[in-house]
Amino acid sequence: MPELPEVETTVRGLAQFLEGQRIEKVALGRPDMRFPFPVDLVQVMTGARVTGLGRRAKYGLIHTDRDTSMIFHLGMSGRWRIDPEQADKHDHLVLETADHCFALNDPRRFGYVDLVDTAQLDHWPAFAVMGPEPLGEDLTVEQLFAAIKGRKQAIKLLLLDQRIVAGLGNIYVCEALFRAGIDPRKAGGRIWRPALEKLLPAIRDVLTESIRDGGSSLRDYARPDGELGYFATRFRVYGREGDDCRRCGGGTIRRIVQGGRSTWFCPACQR
Repeated sequence: MPELPEVETTVRGLAQFLEGQRIEKVALGRPDMRFPFPVDLVQVMTGARVTGLGRRAKYGLIHTDRDTSMIFHLGMSGRWRIDPEQADKHDHLVLETADHCFALNDPRRFGYVDLVDTAQLDHWPAFAVMGPEPLGEDLTVEQLFAAIKGRKQAIKLLLLDQRIVAGLGNIYVCEALFRAGIDPRKAGGRIWRPALEKLLPAIRDVLTESIRDGGSSLRDYARPDGELGYFATRFRVYGREGDDCRRCGGGTIRRIVQGGRSTWFCPACQR
């Protein structure tokens, strides 16, 4: 599934060609993806001018001059194709401007699209319950400490809870916990401020580095220009079960399952 860096990379790629442009044509290849397309999607977006693009957690945002924003989620395999050479049967939504064509392609159809009044974005159901953005100023050590204080659940699972931190996914939580030297099995209530003072910069560093590298190309993900992100080449623990730890040298990367998701860590240096 495309995670925060992949969505951020997608939004930045779209913005280069779509921001400030008027959408002249909107076409649907089918009536739904994971959920039905909004009934007024074609009417609202046709003729609208894109005033800006943004991201909230793992959702992309396309703002228009009609005080309406189109929200898109890439699901498991979704991506935007810019000026594709030919149409594809999995291009479920196509936006056309005077100069470019943008096709939302999703073979598995776990992605979806919604329309929301821009002024009401914070009240959209998924956004209303989300915690602060990991790259934003609202996420602080004190805020994170208060959110996990007294919690018995493993810190790995707490970080994946979108109500605590918005947008963190499995790959980047594994990598951040490794960099901070924190055992992913440890109860959140047993993580003290000094550890969080290492964890918060680790979260921001791993996300920033992945955005710089264009994301992690796992399975179906590619950037809008078709290029593959290469942050996966920098993984220190994710997917490296049985490898020697690159930090301590004495540990072996182990894989366990937490909450139905795989976790990779070094039991020798993550405590």
